[in-house]
Amino acid sequence: MYNTGMNCTICPVSCGKDRTLTPGYCGEKHLRIAKYGLHFYEEPPISFRGGSGAIFFCGCSLKCVFCQNYELSRSQRGKEITPAELARIFKELEEMGAENINLVNPAHFATQIVEAFALYRPKIPVVYNTHSYERVETLQKIDPYVDIYLPDLKFFSPELSKRYTGKSNYFEVASAAISFMQKKPLRMTEEGKMLSGVIVRHLVLPMGVSDSRAVLSYLKETLPEEAYLSVMAQYTPFGEIDAYPELQRPITAREYRAVCEHLESLAFPRLFLQERTASGEQYIPSWDY
Repeated sequence: MYNTGMNCTICPVSCGKDRTLTPGYCGEKHLRIAKYGLHFYEEPPISFRGGSGAIFFCGCSLKCVFCQNYELSRSQRGKEITPAELARIFKELEEMGAENINLVNPAHFATQIVEAFALYRPKIPVVYNTHSYERVETLQKIDPYVDIYLPDLKFFSPELSKRYTGKSNYFEVASAAISFMQKKPLRMTEEGKMLSGVIVRHLVLPMGVSDSRAVLSYLKETLPEEAYLSVMAQYTPFGEIDAYPELQRPITAREYRAVCEHLESLAFPRLFLQERTASGEQYIPSWDY
């Protein structure tokens, strides 16, 4: 596993910090979470009937200015736990009836998460829920424990990703990571619960129609037919967006319609399309720690 001790290189930033002494670029030293429990707002094959067993990790290596989990990504909330405690959370979520274990933004804790899996391997599918700014080498280490990948392909334009994350190489890095993830084979139950596979997400942003079209055209060319695409309309003004006037409103019906018309022309075989009513702070979790 890539070093998260004296020279952390686990994410593409490769900040080189000694995370035993000081937080890395991600904002974190040791394993921390802000919430865990049953979550019913994922795609239908993930939440299914009993809800997804979501574990929300603190810190982030991407740091979108508009992050809807802003307090987590900026390390303003959270409780430090050990890999052994994380393994016990896996068991607890199983006992609660979770359909899967949903690791939300886990990349910068991959080493500790692998340690937890060594202590307890869940009997239900494991979901790796990520912004996709990931090193393939890190994904290779955690891949044996992952059943379902739930990556987001956020930006195509280097200028847009630079504006909102400070990283002009987002698409280059994320597309390589998703190319690795999409090798996971699709397995579904007869009732429609996902046991293995890939769902690639894309969030439509205000004034972002052109970039969304480019992302979707790229995915049409590269995404296997058995992979799912999920196009989301849930953008809610949040985070540190005072300097970004275009982000201070939800997407309009006209913007979403333009993206959907492009989607229709591409004819993805497996598609989830979110309603615009999914936008709103009521869908942002309240944090326990």
